[in-house]
Amino acid sequence: MSKPVDLGSVKEGSYIIIEGEPSKIVEYDKSKPGKHGAAKARVVAIGLFDGVKRSFVSPVSANVEVPIIEKRSAQVISISGSTVQLMDLETFEYFDLQMPTEQEIVSKLQPGVEVEYWRTMGRNKIMRVKG
Repeated sequence: MSKPVDLGSVKEGSYIIIEGEPSKIVEYDKSKPGKHGAAKARVVAIGLFDGVKRSFVSPVSANVEVPIIEKRSAQVISISGSTVQLMDLETFEYFDLQMPTEQEIVSKLQPGVEVEYWRTMGRNKIMRVKG
């Protein structure tokens, strides 16, 4: 799920959808309007799930999609290989996720630990270990 927003209102650190992938903006440059043209924005973003760097240039009046990110809490039930089994602390549903690539998160993961995961566009990702 996403909502449309004009490109001029986003800033570094916010999230947008580029090529169907939710991405975090790491660079945002705005140029002044020229004699015959509109102001343009150059955006560089890194994919939330795949870590790929994407960039584009567009007028600041253009619409871009902003993903709706749901931040939730879960408890680690088990870890087997590259799969982490979690239980949502609100709905008590069980589900499996891929092991995160961030080493500081992986080093703290163990059964019984509480984590924060983000749910957006039908996908989930462990973002941090609580406590």
